[in-house]
Amino acid sequence: MTEQPKYREIADALREAIREGEYGPGDRLPGENPLAAQYGVAVMTARQALRALKAEGLVESRKGAGFFVLSGFKPIRRRSVARLARQHWGEGKSIFAADDSRTLTTDSHVLGSVTPPEAIAGVLQLGDGESAFARSRRHVVDGRPVLLSTSYLPDALVAGTAITETDTGPGGIYARLTDLGAQPAHFREEVLVRLPSADERASLNLGADTPVIKVCRTAFTEDGRAVEVNDMTLDSRAYVLEYDFDS
Repeated sequence: MTEQPKYREIADALREAIREGEYGPGDRLPGENPLAAQYGVAVMTARQALRALKAEGLVESRKGAGFFVLSGFKPIRRRSVARLARQHWGEGKSIFAADDSRTLTTDSHVLGSVTPPEAIAGVLQLGDGESAFARSRRHVVDGRPVLLSTSYLPDALVAGTAITETDTGPGGIYARLTDLGAQPAHFREEVLVRLPSADERASLNLGADTPVIKVCRTAFTEDGRAVEVNDMTLDSRAYVLEYDFDS
């Protein structure tokens, strides 16, 4: 049996101490130097253990102060299939209602007509000089920012409609697309994990070494036309991605 790395042993011991209540929310964990001395390891090894706990979402680092236990935050279970069921937005419900019953606040910003990233313009099959209509959102749950998203839709399709308003009405964008005869019938999501950009760190209150989950969702009509691309950035510590489907 392969012996686990020393930093893992330290991280496991600290995790257990947190679970047993030895360290509560807001408490400062032992620093790198005391941990290194206690376990007979290099300071870098102790630092790696603390960073591992941070990556798990158990602690946060404060510049010049050390590592502190975070208050308990129940991860949001993102029901990636159920949330896109037509019964939700078709009945005037938000697709986010399928994820969580906690209080969600949303900062919405209408960006207007923009030149989208080249890849998104290609998916939307925009021609030279054609613009997309964009709107951005930041979701906050229990006072914690957890998600950033920007939706892009063909400008020619949605110009002058409720989709361009701050409040798109019951059922959101997908219900309004249905009103326009462009009802989403199929969705594709692409998922990857990477480290956050400086803007993402600031908007989601993340450390430089906390990964984000990137989800890019495309909505297609029955005839295969892409009518929306939603580029999302999720705090990896705040989400569980759930996929439930038949064989």
